[in-house]
Amino acid sequence: MFVTRLISGIVLMVAAIFLLFFGGVWLAAVVGVLSLIGVYELLRVLGMEKHPLAVPAYLFTAAYYVLLYLNLSRWSLGLIILNLVVMLIIYVLQYPRFAIEKVAGTFFACIYVSVMLSAIYQTRCLNNGHWLVWLIIIGAWGSDTCAYLVGMLIGKHHFSELSPKKTVEGCVGGVLGAGLIGFIYSCFFPYHDMFVISPMLVFSLVAMVSAVISQFGDLAASAIKRNFEVKDYGNLIPGHGGILDRFDSVIFVAPFVYYLLVLTSYIHL
Repeated sequence: MFVTRLISGIVLMVAAIFLLFFGGVWLAAVVGVLSLIGVYELLRVLGMEKHPLAVPAYLFTAAYYVLLYLNLSRWSLGLIILNLVVMLIIYVLQYPRFAIEKVAGTFFACIYVSVMLSAIYQTRCLNNGHWLVWLIIIGAWGSDTCAYLVGMLIGKHHFSELSPKKTVEGCVGGVLGAGLIGFIYSCFFPYHDMFVISPMLVFSLVAMVSAVISQFGDLAASAIKRNFEVKDYGNLIPGHGGILDRFDSVIFVAPFVYYLLVLTSYIHL
């Protein structure tokens, strides 16, 4: 199991390096496909992957990434509203076949997976995004690794019943470790004049805030699985489960990194 998980992790990291370095249509397409799979996984947990409401959810996800790639993100809010309206029309036309909770769950899947995960691509599209986008990886996977190591070494105090292996010491170690990695990474960042304050401070703070958010992203995904009594969202990635099992923290971290970078730099939305 460990070997399988390790090999899958290496393959994911190699793929991430390639996609985040080149960006463009390849990154937009892959993140879009990951979002589609993630929406499917979440709807399957909700028992709605083949429900009539799933169709607009899948179409919304595809259309949303096309807008982003074509640099038409100003229309994204309109698309989100249209998606909700279409779902409500289906709800009305098929009333009383299903409850409004079905609409809420499907719409939640679109925002939680498709919109939030798209911040990876949007961060890569920022000025010098080929450098900045790695803060998402540091805040999500970097902090997770640090938390695991610190928890294994000195973890004693249980953090949450949603994750028996999480400890307070591990969480603190994840935040501090991400901050240290962010600081070290900033030492190689060549575009110091793009930030209002020191990039060393920016990278460290962004990484630490992201590490805190990452913990709750992981736990939120676990809480949903607990509510519906499932172990994993899928089995697409050997040793890791589904897309949402591997990208649960990234989904939370990506939007925060994007907006924190915008707020701390000369970059404009």
